[in-house]
Amino acid sequence: MKQSTFQAKGKMIMKIGILGTGNIGTTLVRKLSEAGHEIKVANSRGPETIDPLILTPGVRATTAQDAAKDVDVIILSIPFARHSEIKSLLAGVPEDTVVIDTANYYPMRDGVIDAIEAGQVESLWVVEQLGRPIAKAWNAIGARAFAELGAAAGSPERIAIPVAADRARDREVAMRLVEETGLDAFDAGPLSESWRQQPGSPVYCTNLKKGDMGAALASAEKSRLPKRRDLASAVIQERFGLENISNSPAETLVALNRAIYM
Repeated sequence: MKQSTFQAKGKMIMKIGILGTGNIGTTLVRKLSEAGHEIKVANSRGPETIDPLILTPGVRATTAQDAAKDVDVIILSIPFARHSEIKSLLAGVPEDTVVIDTANYYPMRDGVIDAIEAGQVESLWVVEQLGRPIAKAWNAIGARAFAELGAAAGSPERIAIPVAADRARDREVAMRLVEETGLDAFDAGPLSESWRQQPGSPVYCTNLKKGDMGAALASAEKSRLPKRRDLASAVIQERFGLENISNSPAETLVALNRAIYM
């Protein structure tokens, strides 16, 4: 890691920039700051619009440009289609800075992206838009479950989520941070295989335990994911509204997804 990191009580403390203050982004700010990391948080509307309740000690509201500077990790928690707009924001970011993406493609929300409709893996599309490697994490858990259901390491109730990356250090850092947010991190392999954690897959928002994750990833059928994703999305949209696809009550979302995806 960069020289800006240091050891505190045997733990690596990092400087982290989080872009996005939606449901997942806000929970990331809270959990990673509680873990002792230094957080800069930004959204597209400006620091003055960020809820002061999330600005706990160790968290600073700033601009998107500043959040991406002089940090060890950048976490993107932005609408999927927005990745095509932020390449210039990351242009000066050092190559060894870890970039983690949390987003998922929903055509009813993001608009149709032809390359993904033709079969391109979502994470590889993001890599093309940003012009740099990423890790994929926190995309396969519902926002409410992420906010409410974290558990201590070793707890039998602890949920697992997949983490995909091509670079070993990206994977290592992403998995460490996932663990610090109350979840078990499961190594899901390279980004080319990250379609297995996209919406519609057996691991997507189904709250599996770590021991079940490998078999569930292996059972994913790529050609069936879009239809399953759209079916589950239509049910959630009809009941809770489009904006609540990932923020539906945790038990409702998990039961629906397990019925359709597994």
